[in-house]
Amino acid sequence: MWSEIVKVYRNIADVPHDNNSVITVGTFDGMHRAHRAILAETIAKAKAFDGRSVLVTFNPHPREIIFHNGRPIELLTSLEERIDLCRELGIDVFVVLPFDTRFSQLSARTFYRQYLFERIGMRAVVLGSDHRFGHNREGSKAELLSMSAELGVEVRTIDQIVIGGEPVSSTRIRRALTDGKPELANTLLDRPYELGGVVVHGNQRGRTLGYPTANIEPHSSKKLVPKNGVYLSGVVVRRESYFGLMSIGVRPTFYEQGKRIVEVYILDFDADIYDEPIRVSLLRRLRDELKFDSVGSLISQMDNDKAQGLRLISEIEIQKTH
Repeated sequence: MWSEIVKVYRNIADVPHDNNSVITVGTFDGMHRAHRAILAETIAKAKAFDGRSVLVTFNPHPREIIFHNGRPIELLTSLEERIDLCRELGIDVFVVLPFDTRFSQLSARTFYRQYLFERIGMRAVVLGSDHRFGHNREGSKAELLSMSAELGVEVRTIDQIVIGGEPVSSTRIRRALTDGKPELANTLLDRPYELGGVVVHGNQRGRTLGYPTANIEPHSSKKLVPKNGVYLSGVVVRRESYFGLMSIGVRPTFYEQGKRIVEVYILDFDADIYDEPIRVSLLRRLRDELKFDSVGSLISQMDNDKAQGLRLISEIEIQKTH
């Protein structure tokens, strides 16, 4: 059940001051299980104080400014996806702070006092146990506790969530997706990893093979696209849900150096959806991307993929009833 509204502010000067705010701060890329635990505590504290829950985040991701080093940024969730997930969870206020080199030079003390306590208002702050903040991540839990005593602010830290012997983290989820392990990523996220985009025109090759696909242009070029291969997927288009077979790769059977594309064959669906929004979630990985000696061999493998996908769908449907 979504809350009725999440108030989004992209300029901190527009945020109404409220001393009864319970604030959490971070990039929250992925909005995974550990993030959700922090947000749940933020919401619970705000309700206990009859106050408001506030998430303060940054755009662009701080790694783009501080640790980029020319490497592409791969995000698990776009800013808009994070806003939507906060709406679903019940956060009252979502504050986006523009992050640039000048902002990155702020000391931890200046940030917490001037931005959170004085401008937004803060009765309590909820953070992960490993949270570091301010210039060069100089701010420690000890310093935050010292500041909180000065300001009269309560500090609540949430312990790490450990699954499979390792803490849940955005880095671990990225690694799982790039290694072709969507089931692990989904467990850490507590939901299927999703790619959203717009259906664009392709070369119509899938239709000639008997498997017409929707080519997807992701909403964000910074969104992490998982390891090449074929996946059983959930598909949402025109507000209806379907299953599909998603292919990520360069189509080596037809191209020596093909462009990497994302396309999905939607089961039990036949409609023109060009230029329409689509959301595809990863459920299971079926196989690696392969190069075939002939079109006939490719079609035979696609038939096998569909049969395997249908078996997995039956298993998923049975699990839902138990």
